[in-house]
Parts: sequence; structure tokens; C-alpha cells
Amino acid sequence: MKLISNSIKETLAIGEKLGKSLRPGDVIALVGDLGSGKTVLTKGIAKGLGVKNTRYVNSPTFVIIKEYKGKVPLYHFDIYRLNRYTLVDDIAFEEYFYGDGVTVVEWADKIPELLPKKRIEVRLSVVGDTKRKIEVVKKK
Repeated sequence: MKLISNSIKETLAIGEKLGKSLRPGDVIALVGDLGSGKTVLTKGIAKGLGVKNTRYVNSPTFVIIKEYKGKVPLYHFDIYRLNRYTLVDDIAFEEYFYGDGVTVVEWADKIPELLPKKRIEVRLSVVGDTKRKIEVVKKK
């Protein structure tokens, strides 16, 4: 599915709609350059999952993972700063990927071999100041 978002508000709405369709164990792999909307989309996903205060949903760049309580727990990874697989191994991704919540991984293209084969891949591209192309592909 290919979508165009013309604003932050639209990107949030796309994320919310996606979030409402997710189930425990779903993994969302986000791919896109800096500023392409990965964290904004994640805020929308959080809202769709019933996270109460989505204004606190932000990129966990320095802590690697943040957990949010909603109808379904949201595990939000940002692996932008990870360069070594030894660090990645210490995180125990599998506990999150196959757990009781939904996992969103920003910069998922840095760890393709660690991601589950079954996942939802979302590619975000900047096509203007506020315009984004969002491609959603279910991998099986």
C-alpha cells in the first residue's frame, strides 16, 4: 500500500489507523532517512494502540527502547546509534518480537537479519517540506 501524507497531522492519522489494526506479536519495521516521519508515525501507532499520553512518545535514540502502556503494550526501539551486533545481542530483541505487545523498530534496515520474517515494513520518504511518501508492505 502506498500513501502520501501532506502533514504531520496526516502522518499521525495514518499511524493511528495502522495502530488500531495491530495485534500482540506484530513487528513494525520502519525505514527512512532522518526527518522522514518515523517517530511521528510511531506516535500515531501509539494512539491507535490506546496509549493515553502520546505526547510523551518520542524517539528512544539514547536509551534504545521505550515501553508504553496501552490496550496492547508498545515497545519502541530506535537503533540509529547501534553499530555493533554485540550491543544488539544484549538487548534480547526476541523477547519483544514474540512477546505480548507490538514492537516498532526505527532504523530497522540496520538489522534486517534479526527481524522476524513476518513483519510489517513501512518505508518513509521525504518528498517535500511536509509531504511524505509512506509505503506499507506485509512480509511473510
